[in-house]
Formats: sequence, C-alpha cells, structure tokens
Amino acid sequence: MTVNTHDGMLIREKMEREGRKAEWLAQKLACHRNNVYRIYQQEHLHPELLIKISIILKHNFFSYYFNYVEEKIK
Repeated sequence: MTVNTHDGMLIREKMEREGRKAEWLAQKLACHRNNVYRIYQQEHLHPELLIKISIILKHNFFSYYFNYVEEKIK
C-alpha cells in the first residue's frame, strides 16, 4: 500500500508559505540545516519526527494520512 503523500515536500511547502528558512527549522529541532534538507527529501518520516514538526509548524501533517484512509473506506 502506498499513501499518496510526501512528508518532506509538504513540510517544505508549508515552510515556504510561511517564509521560513531551513535554518529556522533546524534551530527548532536542534539539528544542522543539512538535516532539514534531508527531511525535505523524505517521502515518509518517522512519526515522532512528524509530530515534532507538526507542533513546531502548527500544522497537522498526519491529516493527509487520515484523509487518505477516509477516501479508501468510503
């Protein structure tokens, strides 16, 4: 089963809409900005990391998964 979402791309798009730089997210995550660029490339992130980023960006990235499930069970 493949969920039609790309976590890293969604995060990058949210960051761009808010005018945020990778350095900002790296500081919030206490990591190097290169790690943020790696996050942008990841199709699926570990749930704990996705939770942290959802809280930092005040956006529920899990909603894309729930929407996918809702579409499949209709």
